[in-house]
Amino acid sequence: MFASLHFPGGSAILASTYRWGILVVKIRRLIPSPLYSTAEWAAEARFLHWLTLFWLGIGLVVLFSASYHAGAIESGDGLYYSKRQLLGVCLGLMGFCTAIHIPLQKLIKVSAFGFFLFLGLIFATKIPGVGMTINGATRWIDIGPFPLQPSELIKPFLIMQSAYIFHRWSRLTLSKRLWWLFLFSLTLLGILVQPNLSTTALCGMTLWLIALAAGLRYQSLLLTALVGVGIAAISILQNPYQQSRILSFLNPWADSLGDGYQLYQSLLAVGSGGLLGTGFGESQLKLSYLPIQHTDFIFAVFAEEFGLLGGFCFLLLLGTYSILALRVAMKSTHPIQRLIAIGAMIFLVGQSLINIGVVTGVLPTTGLPLPLFSYGGNSMISSLLIAGLLIRAARESQSAEVVAIPHQAGASPSLIRLVGDHSSIATARHRSPANGLKDSPAYRQSREATSLKLVRQRKRSSLWRRIINKMHSSRSTAPTLSQQNAPRARLAAKKQRLKQRRQDRLR
Repeated sequence: MFASLHFPGGSAILASTYRWGILVVKIRRLIPSPLYSTAEWAAEARFLHWLTLFWLGIGLVVLFSASYHAGAIESGDGLYYSKRQLLGVCLGLMGFCTAIHIPLQKLIKVSAFGFFLFLGLIFATKIPGVGMTINGATRWIDIGPFPLQPSELIKPFLIMQSAYIFHRWSRLTLSKRLWWLFLFSLTLLGILVQPNLSTTALCGMTLWLIALAAGLRYQSLLLTALVGVGIAAISILQNPYQQSRILSFLNPWADSLGDGYQLYQSLLAVGSGGLLGTGFGESQLKLSYLPIQHTDFIFAVFAEEFGLLGGFCFLLLLGTYSILALRVAMKSTHPIQRLIAIGAMIFLVGQSLINIGVVTGVLPTTGLPLPLFSYGGNSMISSLLIAGLLIRAARESQSAEVVAIPHQAGASPSLIRLVGDHSSIATARHRSPANGLKDSPAYRQSREATSLKLVRQRKRSSLWRRIINKMHSSRSTAPTLSQQNAPRARLAAKKQRLKQRRQDRLR
C-alpha cells in the first residue's frame, strides 16, 4: 500500500512479491527438515517423522557397504548404485514432504487418477517394445536411465483408494461394489502375470486387512481369502521356478549350488555375523558370493556386519514403528485416517518382516525388497510416499474434534472430551437434584433433550470473535451475578479457557 502511494504500479509489484513469497513457502515444504518445524505436530507424527528419516539414513549407509563391491566390478565405480539411489531418495523426499503437508481429503481426490494411471502401466509392461524383462520377469517400463516399475508405484494410491472405497462400502450400490472388486482383482492379476507373486500376495493381504478394519462381513472376507489362496496355488503349480523356490526353502542344503544357493549363502552371512558382527564394510559374503546382495538380500549383509545385536535393534525399530502406526489408527476419529494408517503399516513393517523372514530362511524366497534399504528408485519413492501418508494421518488424528457435553443447573458433572487425545476433563460439579426432582417428568424430558454438540476446531477464531468471547466471559463472571447462576458462569469461563488452550495447541 505504501509503495502504491509513491509511484504507479506499486500495488502490482507488492502483489507479485506476495505471490512469489507464497510460492517460496510452498517449495520449502517439499524439502525435509530443518526447513520446517514439527514442534506443533502430534507426538506420534513427530516420532514417525524422525524415525522414518533415521530408517532412511541407516538404509543409505548399509546400501553403500553392500553395493560398493558389485558397483566396482560391474561398472568400475563403487558408488554407482549409491549415486543412483540418491536420485530416488530426492524424488521420494519431495513426495514425502508433499504428503505430510497436504490434507488427506485432497490427496484422496487425486488417488483415483494415480490408481488408474499405474494400473494401465502395469498392463503396458506386456506390450512388446515397452516392457523390460530382467531375470525372467517383465515388471519395468524402459524410459531411459530410470526404469519405471508400476507395481511398486501403485502401492500408495492403492492404499488411499481402497481406504476411501471400503469406508463407504455400506453406502455403495451393488453395481459399484462389483466394479471396484473387479478393479482391485484386475490390479492383482496384472501384477501376478508379470510374474510377481510376492508383490501380488502383499497387495492382496493389504486390501484384505483394510477391508477387515473397515468392518466388512466376515463371510465375504473368508470367501475372498480362500479364492486368493487358490489362485496363489494355481500360480505356483504353473510356474516351475516358484515350485523350486518352495522346495529349496524346505531344505536349502540339499542343493546348495543350485536352487538353494541364494538361501544357503544368506544363512552363511547371517551366521557369520555372530553377536556383534564383523564390522561396517567387513562383510565377506558380499564379495561375489551372496547374489543380489544390494536388493533382496541386503539384510544378510547388515546382519553379517552388525551381528545379532544390530539385527535386534532393527527389529526394535520396526516394532516401535508399528506401535506408533497402531496408536495413530486407534486415535483416528475418521475411518479413512485409520484405514490409511493400517495400510501404510502393512506395506512398510509387514514387507520388512517378510524380507527378513526370507533372508533368515523362515519364509520361501521372494522378490520383495526391504523398504528404505534395498536398491531401487521405485521402491524408495513408494516407501517414502507411504510413510508420508502415515505421518499425515497422524497429524490429522490429533486435530479432529472437540465434543462438548452441555449441562443444566442442578445436573451431574459436565465434561469436555478432547477426541484427538482420547482424554476427558471434568469442568465443573453441580448440585445433584433432589430425589423428587429426578423422578419428575420435566427433569426427565430436559435430560432426554440434551444432546452432544460437535465443535470442529479447524482454524483459530478471528480477533473480533475472540474479543466478543472475552467480553462474554468477563460479563458472565461479573460479581453482580446471582448465587443461583454462579456455577454456570464458572463453568462457562472454564470451558472458554479450555477451548482457548485447545486452539493454541492446534495452531
